[in-house]
Amino acid sequence: MPDRPTILVPVRVLEGESIPEGVPELLANAHVVLLGYHAVPDQTATDQAREQFEEQATRRLDDFTSILEDAGATVESQVVFTHDGQTTIDRVTDEHDCLAVLIPNSTRPIENVLVAIRGVVGIDRFVRLISGLFAPTDDEGITSRLRSTLPRGQAPPPEVNITLYHVAEEDETDEDVETLLDAVATRLSEGGISSDVIDTRIEREGDPQEMIVDAADDYDAVVMGESDPSVTTFLFGMTADQVAKQFLGPVFVVQHEELDDDEETDEE
Repeated sequence: MPDRPTILVPVRVLEGESIPEGVPELLANAHVVLLGYHAVPDQTATDQAREQFEEQATRRLDDFTSILEDAGATVESQVVFTHDGQTTIDRVTDEHDCLAVLIPNSTRPIENVLVAIRGVVGIDRFVRLISGLFAPTDDEGITSRLRSTLPRGQAPPPEVNITLYHVAEEDETDEDVETLLDAVATRLSEGGISSDVIDTRIEREGDPQEMIVDAADDYDAVVMGESDPSVTTFLFGMTADQVAKQFLGPVFVVQHEELDDDEETDEE
């Protein structure tokens, strides 16, 4: 069984955000870093906000932790009061060496996943994430928990279909792209994903961001990366915002090996 991928799930814990439907089952094979954060105004001390709201935030985060653990995930949770939510997400992602950050939109049972591959950089992390989440598991504890969430007599869903997707640039030949995607497919097969459920898809002549959004309509979840080394640029920037808002399903944002850790924060 592949190692559990570590995935950050940020939740604005005091602003009505929760764990959407379908996300616990999606993360059943993951190690979840559940970040409950609350951004306070600059003029308010984080200690003051913590003193006033920590008990409420912790209680809500404990409820979310139980939901994720009941589905099969392992969870470590953290409540943070901060003046800068984006910097907090960066820091916690770096501290826990998370493979990905999940934008946790609701989802139906996962059958088809779109994996947007940009190039060779970061492929190892893509493979570890996908294999860890979607390769068949022999963990009886996870299997029994997943079965308990299904209606009586309904079998667990079949193995998830993975589509490796690439928007080719002008100087890329079809042969180059096929070599790239075939190499990723081989790595996934070695990681426990059946070659029968891996497909490839190559497109040209368009803006990659818009094409990913359009392609995502046919899928239940999206896995993608970002060239900028900052998770905040991706998580709150145009690319992720467009994909997550228009797709309306869960989006895994695969992180770089290293994140800048020299920014000072004012959180507690």
